[in-house]
Amino acid sequence: MKLDERTRESSLAMSWEESAEDIDVILGKGRRKGDRKENRKAKQLCRQVAETLNLVLSGDCREEVLQALHVVSVEPAPNSTRLLVTVGADLPTGELNRPAIMALLDRHTGRLRAEVAASIHRKRVPALAFHVVGCDA
Repeated sequence: MKLDERTRESSLAMSWEESAEDIDVILGKGRRKGDRKENRKAKQLCRQVAETLNLVLSGDCREEVLQALHVVSVEPAPNSTRLLVTVGADLPTGELNRPAIMALLDRHTGRLRAEVAASIHRKRVPALAFHVVGCDA
C-alpha cells in the first residue's frame, strides 16, 4: 500500500468518526468539547443578571409596581445574546394586570440593560425579554 492510500484511508476514517460525533450531538446523545464550558458561562451570566435585576427592581426603582417585582429565573433564549427574564409580582391578584406590568417593563428596559452592563464584564450586553408570572391577565 502506498503512502497516499494510507493517508487517504485514515482521513476517511477520521471524517466518519467526526460525522458520527456530530450526529450524536444533534440527537442529544453526546456533547462537543466546548459545550460544557459555554453552558457554564451562560449559567454564570444568567446568575449575575438575576442578582443585578433583583437589586435594581427592589431598591433603585421609583415606581412601586417595579419594586413589587422579583426575578424568578433568567435563561438564555436562544443563547446568551438574548436572555428571557421571568419576573413574579408580589401584588394582590386584583391590583395590576400582566399587560400593564409588561408595558412598564418595556419602558424601563433601557435602564435595566444599562444596570446589567455596569455589573457584568462583557463586550456586548445581552438583550432582555421579560415574562411576567403570578398576575391576572
